[in-house]
Amino acid sequence: MKPARPRTIATVFPTRRQALQGVLTGLVLLFLPLGAGAETTIKSHAYSYFGVPKYGPDFTHLDYVNPDAPKGGEIVIASESGTFDSFNPYARKGVPGALASSNVERLMTGTADEIGTSYGLLAESLEYPEDQSWVIFTLRPEARFADGTPVTAEDVVFTHDLFMEQGLISFREGVSRIISGVEALDAQRVKFTFNPDSSVRDRIGQAGATPVLSKAWFEETGARLDESRLEQAMATGPYALDSYQINQRIVYKRNPDYWGADLPINKGRWNFDTIRVEYFADSNAAMEGFSSGSYTFRIENSSKEWATSYDFPAVKSGHVIKAELDDGNQASGQGFVFNLRREKFQDIRVRQAIGLMFNFTWSNEALFYGLYERVNSFAENSYLEATGLPSPEELALLDPLADKLPDGALGEAIMAPTSGNKQFDRRNAREASRLLEDAGWTVGNDGMRRNSAGNTLKVEFLTFSPTFDRVITPYVENLRKIGVDAVLNRVDTSQFVDRRYAFDYDIITDQLAFGNEPGSNLAQAFGSEDAAVSVFNSPGVADPAVDALIEVVRNADTKEELVTATKALDRVMRAMRIVVPQWYKNKHTVAYYDQFEHPDPIPPYDLGYLDFWWFNAEKAEKLKADGVLR
Repeated sequence: MKPARPRTIATVFPTRRQALQGVLTGLVLLFLPLGAGAETTIKSHAYSYFGVPKYGPDFTHLDYVNPDAPKGGEIVIASESGTFDSFNPYARKGVPGALASSNVERLMTGTADEIGTSYGLLAESLEYPEDQSWVIFTLRPEARFADGTPVTAEDVVFTHDLFMEQGLISFREGVSRIISGVEALDAQRVKFTFNPDSSVRDRIGQAGATPVLSKAWFEETGARLDESRLEQAMATGPYALDSYQINQRIVYKRNPDYWGADLPINKGRWNFDTIRVEYFADSNAAMEGFSSGSYTFRIENSSKEWATSYDFPAVKSGHVIKAELDDGNQASGQGFVFNLRREKFQDIRVRQAIGLMFNFTWSNEALFYGLYERVNSFAENSYLEATGLPSPEELALLDPLADKLPDGALGEAIMAPTSGNKQFDRRNAREASRLLEDAGWTVGNDGMRRNSAGNTLKVEFLTFSPTFDRVITPYVENLRKIGVDAVLNRVDTSQFVDRRYAFDYDIITDQLAFGNEPGSNLAQAFGSEDAAVSVFNSPGVADPAVDALIEVVRNADTKEELVTATKALDRVMRAMRIVVPQWYKNKHTVAYYDQFEHPDPIPPYDLGYLDFWWFNAEKAEKLKADGVLR
């Protein structure tokens, strides 16, 4: 359960994926007297529900880092959002600056080479009973906020209560269903108690994902979590805000007294002295800025730019490295998302018809230079993706829900529509027109489709990035040819954020992936209970079959049960056609001035360019000597 915002920059300081629970390595069994009896408790440095953590209690550093990586230098990245007016990433108000949460740490953290395991960060250890009805975290005595004050259990309690009082409603609702209370047992120990009807698998992971902010700072400043402000809250992380110029740049500096620098989990990480973010009005300006050396590291998300724009002198001379690095992550599930809160999208035939008119084949050849694959699944590029016919185990879950399932959920896994290599696919257009006619949207004298009340079928694609214009414009043209009154409306970032959180949109681009070990996050993203208010549920899914399968996923006790239930859910949601799938690639496409180095190979689940890359001072001097960078 984590606050989320529309992405306006590559996720370079991602909130660590929700930690999940399980069997431990290096277990210590304690017999603690509780009243007249005794209870067996488990104490460990790490936690994983389904397996054994890779790293034991005596590990010295993560396998994928360079533990001797030098500290120093600056990395400069770009934001193409054009604006920011806050450094509070947890409020609905304002547009947060890039990396606004770079100073926030959590009780536990994940790694880039494992799925579903979390290790103590602010917490030195965790202790819990076999039924996982509670967990006690013991804080590291050396943990300090950036002002040098110690982190205490009271700070943990305060932060939890702050999010429950002032955090996003959907976040509060999700967490409160798992965590019933938090109390400080003493200065170093904090206890989380869980609701007995919550998913056991989600409990300790959710508690471990608690961010920790300074109680004293909030009390002294009077700051609120639900208000924008041009100041980071006091926290414990390796970087903190140094300076900024609105709409131009932000500078973060590494804290030379960072309390956690020597922890095994942090060895070889957080190597740059300075992280600078340069702001650009749009992607074209950002590309020009990179070629001129205004910033030094770029993740390329545009296939057109990747194919055509890296021919400037610094690339030809080898001063700029252009690389494709393996990406083992589940695809993001990116797609054009229908807002099911709109009455016109309640009919699945309307959604299916609109989906037919996006021509991925033509787009990939004409616009993307053949660099992408089509997204089909909510778990694309992972072991959770449904394929072919459902297995007997999947059918055992699906058959009792048969009367609630959309057409196709019990057959071959639904694939995204195929199309020809011309922008307007006539075969798909005929099928889309038939579906719209059947749904009561008939073509009038002006060529536009209307329902029985005389209302046109108007569809607005809401976006804030000009990068998508070349993709959406042909899509709009295709829809208009079959009588759909489609329009592209590009607004500024602030307007987009406001409309996104108010559910004031027809279709937006969003990322709906399930995650590598899904659990209660699915209820926030696709569950009925919060569909009207959850900002995480952008399509507004509220379906009894989906709810039932989410419960099975949440309560899966084995990895096999999780896989079966998630595949069944994937089948159902693909058949619902709540999204027009877009595209993905299993490579990180990056370009950078030749002054950075990274471990080889990159770990499968994180590019980590602000995490475990490092600065090569000799190479940087050569770039300056050659006149490439100032």
